[in-house]
Amino acid sequence: MLKKNIFLKLFDWVIRILGYTVILMLMTLVFKNTLYIDNSYYGLWCLIASILIYLLNKTIKPFLVWLTIPITGITLGLFYPFINLIILKIVSFILGDHFAIYGIWFAVLVSICISILNVILDMTVFKNLTFKGGKNESNN
Repeated sequence: MLKKNIFLKLFDWVIRILGYTVILMLMTLVFKNTLYIDNSYYGLWCLIASILIYLLNKTIKPFLVWLTIPITGITLGLFYPFINLIILKIVSFILGDHFAIYGIWFAVLVSICISILNVILDMTVFKNLTFKGGKNESNN
């Protein structure tokens, strides 16, 4: 059961990283002047940015969500994509010249795409997968 749990977590990680990478690549192709990823080792920089987004979503995002509960409640949830915007700006700061987002509204668009990807993955791929108790509870 422990191996199955580790496999499920690894599967979750790989699918989300690949999804984030595809979103970043598509956004850089569609909006060339607003999202910049360094052309030297383009795929590698997209992958590194995706890994950073995933790690920040797992570590800093819960704290940011908790911190912004009042404003998210007042705006009826419309502030939530701005939390992903903050994460994207942190990634831009960490990667420096290799990853940059110009303009706040485009960053909100990218963060909305990432949020939609997360919702779709949670509703379809990871719907029956749980990590509680070291076993897949959908088989019970």
